[in-house]
Amino acid sequence: MPGTGPGGSGGTSTIHRARRVLAIKPFRRLWGVTYLCSVADWLNLLNLTSLSTKLLDNYSAQNYAFVGVVVTALLPGLLFAPIGGLLADRFDRRKIMVVCDLLRCGFLLSIAVVGAPWWLFVANFLVGCCSIMWIPSKDAAVPNLLRRPEQVETANQLGMVMTYGLAVITAAGANALIQGANSTFHLFQGPGVDLYIAKVVVVITGLLYLISGILVATRIPELSLRDVHSTPQQKVKRADEEKFGFGAMMRDGLKFVRSTPIVRGLLIGAFGAFAAGGAVIGAAKPYSSSLLGGDAAFNLLMLAVFLGLAIGMALAPKLAHRLPHDRLFGISIVLAGLALGVVALSPHLAISVGAVAFVGICAGTAFLTGVTIIGSRVEDAIRGRINAIYQAMLKIVLFGATVVTPVLIGLVRQRNVDLFGTPIIVDGTRPVILGGGLLAVLLGIIAYRQMDERRTEKIFSDLRNALRRNPRRVNGFLIAIEGTTAVNTAEQAARLARWLSTGTRPVLLSADPALGEQRFRTLVSDAALTGVRAQALVAAAVRAELVEREIQPALDAGSVVVMERFVDSPLASLSAAGELDRDELEGLVDWATGRLRPDLTVLLDSEHPEDPQPPLREQLWVQKLLAEMAAADPDRYVVVDAEGSDGEVEDRVRSAVQSVFVGSLAALAPAEPAVEQPANAAAADVAEAVAAEAEAAQNGADALPVVSKVEDR
Repeated sequence: MPGTGPGGSGGTSTIHRARRVLAIKPFRRLWGVTYLCSVADWLNLLNLTSLSTKLLDNYSAQNYAFVGVVVTALLPGLLFAPIGGLLADRFDRRKIMVVCDLLRCGFLLSIAVVGAPWWLFVANFLVGCCSIMWIPSKDAAVPNLLRRPEQVETANQLGMVMTYGLAVITAAGANALIQGANSTFHLFQGPGVDLYIAKVVVVITGLLYLISGILVATRIPELSLRDVHSTPQQKVKRADEEKFGFGAMMRDGLKFVRSTPIVRGLLIGAFGAFAAGGAVIGAAKPYSSSLLGGDAAFNLLMLAVFLGLAIGMALAPKLAHRLPHDRLFGISIVLAGLALGVVALSPHLAISVGAVAFVGICAGTAFLTGVTIIGSRVEDAIRGRINAIYQAMLKIVLFGATVVTPVLIGLVRQRNVDLFGTPIIVDGTRPVILGGGLLAVLLGIIAYRQMDERRTEKIFSDLRNALRRNPRRVNGFLIAIEGTTAVNTAEQAARLARWLSTGTRPVLLSADPALGEQRFRTLVSDAALTGVRAQALVAAAVRAELVEREIQPALDAGSVVVMERFVDSPLASLSAAGELDRDELEGLVDWATGRLRPDLTVLLDSEHPEDPQPPLREQLWVQKLLAEMAAADPDRYVVVDAEGSDGEVEDRVRSAVQSVFVGSLAALAPAEPAVEQPANAAAADVAEAVAAEAEAAQNGADALPVVSKVEDR
């Protein structure tokens, strides 16, 4: 398949894509709200830890204060995360977010007022409950704020950068600034000064939540939108339309997980990734000691893994242009597991740092790919529940693995080993990390097999494509309907799109921009353009806009795009009308479309009288040029007899397209063929083409099958 080229989105920089997403006002405002809440979350964690030690007099109790704050913050996610998803799918998401923000503000202000240690932990638990209700509503609403589904990936990137980057730096800096301001300006004095400062920070944190609630209520009404990018193949009805109870909604969500391979594989792979991550977190400190590096080694390993996470989340969108999301997720987890094996067997700190950084890259790629799949491939009606399950699994598995890991490490006795002249300590950390890596590899393979929609195409061909300088497109499929008359191509394009919409992929029907859009006619008439060259330039400009705005994003999102008269028919028409050089026109179109060409072109071939009247001579010349194009590039064309009724031609088009959707492209075809192949010479032609495609697929060929003229005999 042809690559996207420089003009496609595959060559668009991350900064450019981020700017286009941030240009959407509702999302930009939600991004700012996410920043406020994330800063408040980190401030809350930092400050409540300090405040809890100041409210406790007992030394032993103070030592457990940090654990108490962390546990009471995580416990709501372990217990109530699914409820947050149920609320997000049942009620107005904007109202849920506003209520949760107001409650978080109230609970934090009550800590400063009550001032009792036991209430600090209770209120922190309640704040965590509100957060676990707030997050699924926010995550489920994000796709509805965007212009196109494929922007979900960039939106998730921006959210990760905000939550785990800018917000952390801001919270740490603000906390240090407030603490240092009192030392400089002596705002509070006396024996309880540290307690007063901690309470001030608690109040500030509560006010941040209050500001967030006000902004959500007054400035982002779009958060209440539903099903903005819904498709005709909705599998799940909205909970409020069906009046489901919470129990029924939970059963419905679990049924959806069991019946949807891509979601089932996603959760299986996430379980393995989170378990391995928890094992690494729990074993990190003793593992650094086994390398005889002390605290410096521990800090270096932590820096490596977090840098890797950031790099992985930055690389994920570019990798997704070369590998489908469903394959990229499983492959990332498998590679992370293999890298953990290297970490477990590493004899030297330098090797460990490199391997840990690679683990972080794979983990960041897998995590962003997972949330992108949820945002772009899961229906809006159930997205909140799937997000909640994903987030709950993250907390439960990480928490459980982190707690169990020290116990497992303690079961293995330490031994000093000299490996190639390098002394290392072999303890329980290495078998635990190795076990986590093997678990990630196993579940990553299972996830890959569950999610992969292109099993008949060898994974190594995709990996080779990922390493190419100019990779071919992997996610979408472009079909062009070409012919001499716009009436025939428009009718058959619409019929083909309706048939394909019953398959597994979203389908976009795009009309000919030069013949079907008012924009082209307006530009030509307003500018009084009568020359063929001038009209060709305008047509190229309109086509470039359509490719960038509509076609390329749909292909990147994995859709099947049916395009009426994409390139070939307009090229032939302009060449015939103005006797323009076809090579020059092709160069103009290549530049306008970024060298985007259809993966399959269906040419409607119709016969004309032997002595045509003058109005038909140009059509005959156009048909001749189209036939020459098809003969020059047979791997990309199927020629279909266009004589007969619309229904008869539709059957032939379906038969031709159905014969292409075999082997590696089987997942694109509708589940049931629309017509049965006739037992005649045409069927023999198609069967021969199918056999050729199967042989080509076995040899790793990328070409599409050659289907000769299909006609009713």
